[in-house]
Amino acid sequence: MNTSKRHNYKNLKIWQLGLEIANDISDVLVELPKHERYYLSSQMSRCSVSMPSNIAEGSANTNKSFSNYLNIALGSSFELGTQLLVAFHRKYINQETLTILEEKIEEFQRMTMSFQNTLT
Repeated sequence: MNTSKRHNYKNLKIWQLGLEIANDISDVLVELPKHERYYLSSQMSRCSVSMPSNIAEGSANTNKSFSNYLNIALGSSFELGTQLLVAFHRKYINQETLTILEEKIEEFQRMTMSFQNTLT
């Protein structure tokens, strides 16, 4: 495979889904208690934004380097999943919200890993 190929991140389904998740998280964050603003809310926001951001940044690189950015995006998605569980256990979000977001994150992870396999 040509390792010098660049990808238009806006056309990548993983970027589109990552952006959707980031927007969903933003909607959830307005419901979290104010005392979580600088802790859990901030971490969840950074993780969710990191997912599509790393895909966009990595798309300007060679496939090998892009794969590293995808690893970072994946790591952020796993971190976000954990933070959602913390929010659920603290009763900041309900089961339905947790399930919907977990399913989107799992889909993002599957799609990203699958795409990553095409780069090597």
